Amino acid sequence: MSALAQPLFRAPYSEAVQSDDLADLSRIYQDEVNLCVIERSIDPRIESFIDSLLASPQEISEIHNLSIADFDFSGLIPHASTIDGYLEFYRDAAMLTTLFCDLFELERVGLRLRTLDRPMCPKFHVDHVPCRMVSTYGGIGTEWLEDRAVDRAKLGINTYGLNDRQAGVILDESSIHRMPAFSVGLLKGSNWAGNEQHGAVHRSPNPSEDCPRRLLLTLDFA
Repeated sequence: MSALAQPLFRAPYSEAVQSDDLADLSRIYQDEVNLCVIERSIDPRIESFIDSLLASPQEISEIHNLSIADFDFSGLIPHASTIDGYLEFYRDAAMLTTLFCDLFELERVGLRLRTLDRPMCPKFHVDHVPCRMVSTYGGIGTEWLEDRAVDRAKLGINTYGLNDRQAGVILDESSIHRMPAFSVGLLKGSNWAGNEQHGAVHRSPNPSEDCPRRLLLTLDFA
């Protein structure tokens, strides 16, 4: 199926799919769905690897425009290749990238892998992309806001130092959700045909004393 398919009709509010089955990522093609969050159990060796990685002060910042057929995932984070759990980690990253490419019939994908100790995008916003996959490997996950609880007219404007609540972006704070660590999120953006006014609204989380850093994987159409 194509992300460029034009729906004939859509509901006034988009829905979020929350599941523990990766197969439910395909529901992103439903016109009324703009977000899928799949919670998953993770190999303890990956958790241990991520704990070791985040305990190190060394920053990670990798950007790849890659061919899924040719990219060698064993080259990710080369300085960490001797840490126990590295093999399981890069195989998991390869699996998610392959899943993203298969879902959207992509031969190339933009991959970013970064450690973050502060919010990259602290205010609620919509991505100007067709669709993005996000997964937080350890640390605090991406926050998202239910479609019916956002005033879209106030997204992306200069709020002169006001936070989202003070600026009136958030209509119901109980509708703010957080993706669990290691979960997989698919966020439909404003460049998905027919979804121009219904992109998934999300923001980066604030770090905490217990989780001062996180490792974020994002995948985009290339």
